[in-house]
Amino acid sequence: MTYFVHPKAICETSAIGTGTRVWAFAHILAGATIGANCNVCDHVFIENDVVIGDNVTVKCGVQLWDGLRVEDNVFIGPNATFTNDPFPRSKQRPKQFASTYLRHGCSIGGNATVLSGITIGRNAMVGAGAVVTKSVPANAIVRGNPARIYSYTASIKPVPLTGKPEVDDKLKSSSLSVQGVTLHRVPTFEDIRGCLVAAEMEKEIPFVPVRFFIVYGVPSTQVRGEHAHRKCHQFLICIQGSVQVVVDDGNNRQELVLDRPDVGLHIPPLIWGTQYRYSPNAALLVFASHPYEADDYVRDYDTWLALEKAGK
Repeated sequence: MTYFVHPKAICETSAIGTGTRVWAFAHILAGATIGANCNVCDHVFIENDVVIGDNVTVKCGVQLWDGLRVEDNVFIGPNATFTNDPFPRSKQRPKQFASTYLRHGCSIGGNATVLSGITIGRNAMVGAGAVVTKSVPANAIVRGNPARIYSYTASIKPVPLTGKPEVDDKLKSSSLSVQGVTLHRVPTFEDIRGCLVAAEMEKEIPFVPVRFFIVYGVPSTQVRGEHAHRKCHQFLICIQGSVQVVVDDGNNRQELVLDRPDVGLHIPPLIWGTQYRYSPNAALLVFASHPYEADDYVRDYDTWLALEKAGK
């Protein structure tokens, strides 16, 4: 065999990749498929309709039930719990179990509970003890019961997340580490009567807007955005309160706090954008270069990643 099975393990399948290790008291049923270079630790149970990719780690005390799909480089912490039937009844087996997906590179913390029929996105991280009741977007860090987005993971290439942007008063624009994304200073006029922010469309904004919308009244636990555009440019200004914005070009990811009405963020097409942690009074003004077109939105992270890399 090109893989290792401990003498005290029960392994009924031969669909196991090269270099995988199955340790003591694990039990793998005949229909399961396990990729290469995986590590299945003590007291793990894997049911028939389970597919596991390459380089996956399954720590002790985990049960993987029918309908679970685990992509490459996933980490499953000790005693993590998965379900596959939203309405379980003794001796009543559903016609088909719900499918749950753990996407490439995600991590499930110890003692976390993941309900059935949801997706844990690419590179996402589920905190220890979290109860995940809804799908988790790519790169998100969730924790708590029910699990809520706390933050986002660092860049694919180790570029640290930025904090509140410091914009020089004399600087009209500055480039970020994410390709094509720029931070702009919008002219401000201040006197004894108060402050005024004003912009000429073709001068301060790097495109001519044809549409605008305002996002406000967002509960702090909710996330907006989570998409890219095929053609549309966007220019974001937080005119009141604060909101955190994550931008991602597939290689670099950066996070900023928008909390000044004289600072605008330009997000060009094919950049993945996410807004979260809205303050209670936040109002986000967005200028767009194109009319609303449903087909211009790319809402699936893996689909966008393929498009973005093809575009490069």
